[in-house]
Amino acid sequence: MRRSVFLPVLVPVLLALGGCLLGPNYVRPTIETPATFRFESGEAAEVANAAWWEQFQDPVLNDLIATALADNKDIKIAAARVDQFLGQFVTTRSGLFPQVSAGALAERERSSQSGPLPLPAGVSPVFNDFQLSLSASWEIDLFGKVRRETEAARASLLASEEGRRAVILSLVASVATAYINLRSLDRQLAIAKATTESRLESVHVFTLRFKGGDVSEMELAQSQSEYEASAATIPQLRTQIAQQEDALSVLMGRNPGDILRGRELSDLAIPVVPAGLPSNLLERRPDLLQAEQNLVAANALIGAARALYFPSISLTGLFGSASGEFSKLFEGPARIWAYAGSLTVPIFTAGNISGQVKQAEAQQQQALLQYQQAIQVAFQEVDDALVGLQNSREQLVVQGRQVDALHTYARLARLRYEGGYTSYIEVLDAERSLFNAQLSYTQTSGAVFSSVIALYKAMGGGWVVTAEKMTHKDSQQPADAGRKANPAVAELAQ
Repeated sequence: MRRSVFLPVLVPVLLALGGCLLGPNYVRPTIETPATFRFESGEAAEVANAAWWEQFQDPVLNDLIATALADNKDIKIAAARVDQFLGQFVTTRSGLFPQVSAGALAERERSSQSGPLPLPAGVSPVFNDFQLSLSASWEIDLFGKVRRETEAARASLLASEEGRRAVILSLVASVATAYINLRSLDRQLAIAKATTESRLESVHVFTLRFKGGDVSEMELAQSQSEYEASAATIPQLRTQIAQQEDALSVLMGRNPGDILRGRELSDLAIPVVPAGLPSNLLERRPDLLQAEQNLVAANALIGAARALYFPSISLTGLFGSASGEFSKLFEGPARIWAYAGSLTVPIFTAGNISGQVKQAEAQQQQALLQYQQAIQVAFQEVDDALVGLQNSREQLVVQGRQVDALHTYARLARLRYEGGYTSYIEVLDAERSLFNAQLSYTQTSGAVFSSVIALYKAMGGGWVVTAEKMTHKDSQQPADAGRKANPAVAELAQ
């Protein structure tokens, strides 16, 4: 009678005690953030939630980004990693619930008739054994070990989801930057070809004039030298263009090959500069959210480690039937049952538990420092992008004026040479300076676009959600199923 009363009383008591949670509860650490960024843009506007790459007004770039979001291998790997952590979370959380299993046994056995205990007369040495059973076991999470482990697994799952979004953020920025670099190289190649053709015509003219005795061999050699110098830049630029095309192809998840071109670099529109306060980065950048969830996980594992110091209580039970004849398996006399409770208390572990606690605390400190460092790097990236954009714009204006001035210089130098007022060295100097300035202007023009892209990447924002919706498309391949945000993960994030 005592036993029947003891268990119904014990179980509610254990469940009440199960509300205990060891270890520190997570509290977001205080982070020192600057009131404003060092460099602010006067044209700043809140457009960080839009598909900013569409502001370039280049349909080809839009298609390249859409293809990359759908087929890039890094995104597929990140999606598969989310599924992995989802499975880990479900497995860990299962420890909070009783584990129930069923079993069945059908056995036919023959006993020895020559053993030390012979069978009685008339008893057959061959007999059957049939069993059906339903068993359950439950480790009561009295001190919160499994709940802390589940909390850590949930945080790791959310961190993997933010990691997937960080991959999306980096991918969009990488494709846009690579395309801008490609168009900049295309423009530089066009300049190099035009300059080389112009200098080749000069070589032909000087060759004829040398034969006629109008110019010296030195002037002919100088003209030939400048032609060869500009011609040498063409294969270099072609190599860089091919390498940039290959890099873009891999970003789009396909084998290296040619890349379709859209608008010229000079015809691209510059996107509006995004805005935001430094504190916004903590909520807008996926990599910072990922670092914080890693900190949450590490914090929870401290409690899981400390719970090892305390007793572990398990309940088990079995109900079923066993009979030597299958026809009598479901009769009352064949019924079997059992229930038990076990208590395990660590007494001496030679530092095993204390070592695990120390390890968990050290990992939490690492995660905290990594989170703080990630925030500092984020502020640095935004500042770098802002100052890069501001200064590259100023540099572009100055270089534009320089190119205009050198055009005038080269034209007047040639007129002075043709009029016999100066040597050909002045013409060569003017044309050489003009060629280099045109290349530098094109590079700076690309740097302005790249700085805007870097700023959108550094600021983060709702545009990542827009890009995330483009990471899945109709496909029969199982790998594509992981591209869409997992509803289970979205629910856990609430």
